[in-house]
Amino acid sequence: MLGVLNQEQIDFVLRSQMIGHIGCCDAGRVYVLPVTYVYDGEYIYGHTKEGLKIEMMRNNPQVCFQVDAIQNLANWQSVVIQGTFEELSGEASHQAERLLLNRILPFQVSETIPSGGIDIHQLASISRPVLVTYRISIEEKSGRYEKR
Repeated sequence: MLGVLNQEQIDFVLRSQMIGHIGCCDAGRVYVLPVTYVYDGEYIYGHTKEGLKIEMMRNNPQVCFQVDAIQNLANWQSVVIQGTFEELSGEASHQAERLLLNRILPFQVSETIPSGGIDIHQLASISRPVLVTYRISIEEKSGRYEKR
């Protein structure tokens, strides 16, 4: 059976996952890639190194964000968000970093997800490229599912 997720189900999917796909468009090019994120009920937060994705979102802040919860090909949920990219700085950036670290750190450590409770900006200034912290202001949420 195919169906439409209600707002409570959409929020559950967004809170239960850590990897989504962000789509951005600039100068006639579309770019879609996976990102780690955290959802606080109002915004999608993420951080990344400087690169094509950030350049494109700075030029055109309108983005699409998509998350899947897949059990198998006949049992899945998918959420799509239309929103606006906002680059964060100062205290807003630090709050977003804390949300990201608290949500993601217990599960994995990588180049953009540091370990040991070190502040992301401290780590970046010592040995890593500059990280950009951002949020997506949600303008529209929708979701679908299939269940057998």
